[in-house]
Parts: sequence; structure tokens; C-alpha cells
Amino acid sequence: MTSQTLTLASASPRRLALLAQIGIVPTEVFAPDIDETPRRAEKPRFYVRRMAMEKLETAQNPGFVLAADTVVAAGARILPKTMTAAEAEACLRLLSGRRHDVLTAIAIRDPAGRVVTRIAASVVGFARLDERQIRAYLAGGEWHGKAGGYAIQGRAAGFIDFLSGSYSSVVGLPLHETAKLLRGLGYEF
Repeated sequence: MTSQTLTLASASPRRLALLAQIGIVPTEVFAPDIDETPRRAEKPRFYVRRMAMEKLETAQNPGFVLAADTVVAAGARILPKTMTAAEAEACLRLLSGRRHDVLTAIAIRDPAGRVVTRIAASVVGFARLDERQIRAYLAGGEWHGKAGGYAIQGRAAGFIDFLSGSYSSVVGLPLHETAKLLRGLGYEF
């Protein structure tokens, strides 16, 4: 492996697709095995940065390593990556008719071991959802494993009436910030 290799420490197919959008194809991709349980009273910004750093630390690969984590937060409350329809429904009802924060932390290590991190913060506003919209969205299943129970790049795009920040960050990886940090560390693409 040369110093221009890039390992993506993420199982997210969305992050892989986003990187490809700006011409980056990781040499290796793996799913870090970490405990993603928020600590008691942990604030969303601290949590998302900790998750990105823990993912980065699991990678022993030479070359460049990129890790990221995305969290949906309603105030100081960190919403789960929904695994059941009941969790997704609770998130949709909470987000309906209000704005929330989406934070994506990126952590990059270069071949010399230098680490840089950044958090991209976006604000997303949901329209008020009616029962039919909630039921139809849940039936579609795209909520599974998604932070806050929705995927902005899917059918939930129809719920968004406000977005301030980075669309790609809400999907799972802030492309501008990622490219800028990689270039700053000497990664050529």
C-alpha cells in the first residue's frame, strides 16, 4: 500500500457513493465495530466527534484513513439510528413540524499519523406530517438504520421544508469539508 491509499472506516454505502461523487474511490472499506451508545447526558457535538474518532482508531491501515458519523438531534436529545418501525415512528412524530440539527463529524488520519477533525452542522426543517404520510413512509422501510429515522436522499425529501447547511452532510458526509481536509493533508485526487 502506498501513502496515497485511502481507507474508509464506515459501512455506509451512502458515504461510499458520496466520495465517488467527488472522484474518490477508497482502496479499502470496513465497518468499525464500536459501541455507539451515547454516554449519560452526552451532548450531540461531543457524541458525534467521539464516534468518528473511535471509528478512526479502529483502523490500523497505513495511508490515509477517513471515518465519519452522523447524528440527528432534537435540542440536546440524540435520536437513534432506528432499527424498528416503532423507533422510526417516534422520531418522525418528534420531528414533524419542527427544525432539528444534523451533525456529521469527520476524522482523517494521514500516513504520518496526524489527525484532523471537523463537524459540519446543518439545520433541517420538517413540514407537519399527517398520519397517511407517516404510515406510507414507515411502510417503505427506508428508515431502517437511519439516524433520526429518515433518509433525506429518499422519500423523506418530500418532508423537508427548510435546509441550512450541507445537503451531503445530512446524507452522511460533508463533501466540501472532507475534500478540503484531505487536500490539506496532502491526499491527491
